[in-house]
Amino acid sequence: MTGLVAVVMVFSIPLVAIITSHFQTQSKYKQRIIQDELELEKLKHENYLLETEKMRVELEKMKLDAPKDETKII
Repeated sequence: MTGLVAVVMVFSIPLVAIITSHFQTQSKYKQRIIQDELELEKLKHENYLLETEKMRVELEKMKLDAPKDETKII
């Protein structure tokens, strides 16, 4: 019985180390994925702001050009 316990103890230490290493690696991968997703969301937000500003400028330009068009019609 003592021999069985000794064998189980000897083999359980490396197994615990392997499992722990696996979980640490998974955590690192998840962290990288989350960082990449965060960077992507920042880029999406920046793009949205740029597009919104561009649309605002185009709208202002259209408003300024609109009175000129009306005078040509009359």
